[in-house]
Amino acid sequence: MSPPIIGLLGLAGMFVMIFLRVPVGIALALAGTIGYWSLSGLETTLNLLGSVPFETVYNYDLSIIALFVLMGNLAMVSGMSRDLYDMARSLVGHWPGGLASATIVGCAGFAAVSGSSLASAVTMGRVALPEMKRYGYDDKLATGCVAAGGTLGILIPPSTGFIIYALLTEESIGQLFLAGVLPGLLLTTLFMITIMIMTYFDPSIGPRASRMTYIERLRTVWQSMSLMLIVFIVLGGIYFGWFTPVEAASVGALLTFILTVVRGKLTIATLKFCTLETVKTFAFVYLIVVGAFLFNPFLAVTQIPTKLAVIVAGLEMAPLTVLLIIVATYIVLGTFLEGIAMLVLTIPIVFPLIKNLGYDPIWFGALLVVTLEMSLISPPLGLNVFVVKGISDGVPMGDIFKGIVPFWIAMLVCAALLIAFPQIALFLPQTMIQ
Repeated sequence: MSPPIIGLLGLAGMFVMIFLRVPVGIALALAGTIGYWSLSGLETTLNLLGSVPFETVYNYDLSIIALFVLMGNLAMVSGMSRDLYDMARSLVGHWPGGLASATIVGCAGFAAVSGSSLASAVTMGRVALPEMKRYGYDDKLATGCVAAGGTLGILIPPSTGFIIYALLTEESIGQLFLAGVLPGLLLTTLFMITIMIMTYFDPSIGPRASRMTYIERLRTVWQSMSLMLIVFIVLGGIYFGWFTPVEAASVGALLTFILTVVRGKLTIATLKFCTLETVKTFAFVYLIVVGAFLFNPFLAVTQIPTKLAVIVAGLEMAPLTVLLIIVATYIVLGTFLEGIAMLVLTIPIVFPLIKNLGYDPIWFGALLVVTLEMSLISPPLGLNVFVVKGISDGVPMGDIFKGIVPFWIAMLVCAALLIAFPQIALFLPQTMIQ
């Protein structure tokens, strides 16, 4: 059999394993190892197995994931997430749908320290859902805004999605982080506009909360100031060239740890929780990355990416048409694949096409992460929807999926704006101090 045919069989076998609930990292490693063995021989494959896992785990840049995950866990146990929500509620809670908008703002703020969509959805959901229920919010709006707001965790830096993309494409983690800032703020704004439109046509679904006094607003802003300062130091340090991304993650984790101690929230139990959750998340990501780096050499020797690029060039389609087909493919894949799995499966094939078409890889990274966000709330998989279901006290799954539809459309609008105006993502990376 020819290498491309073996490559297609390897891809098919990997997808079968994933559908049989084999962990993604193991499915990638098995398919890559067996496929590479069939094309390159046993000795070369054993050399690959002996070097790739060690070199991957030894990668200094990967430590950034553990540091940012630890930072997010510390922020959660210290009560900073509650402070973010209280601040947002004091500022916009008295608007129509204000508590839903406050949830979006709180998710955006927590995303800036956690880098995890699921953690953002769980943390803010536990704070915001009881409050919205108390004011009589419609279940679809309440759960939909939590599920959608949580997706900001993989767009607003620090983002695990950007880190994995950077490792797979050898692009700058710092530039990718900065590329996610303005799109993250744009999507946050679009979510809030979506809530305003929904409550304009039906005010009963999002009643106004009580207006806080100016003194109360100042108090909530002051309480959340410490976390906002940490976010500024981390992202500002990367932008102004004070730190490398790994150093910025170290500084952020240290400052968050100190703040947790000062608040009196660091106990044996909370320290154990933060450590275990960080190790679990880190191990999960490491397994996928090792699997991807075992699968990518197999994909390279099958010549599938090269032949696909030649086929696309022969079709003589406009670059924008090819890009829209790629985005549409990701949207479809997002209905049954998790975001990180999509990244490691598709980047080796898609990235050469993007470069051949002349698109900026940093800009494409931002567009791709927005598209991956859509997968987090797309049926039937929609991981964020299942997470919200677990904390929403009896709300039917169907209502949650109905509730995310307007926010899914807002994500589509955000992706369209990024395609039409690439500078939304490129402005900060292009002006950062190297």
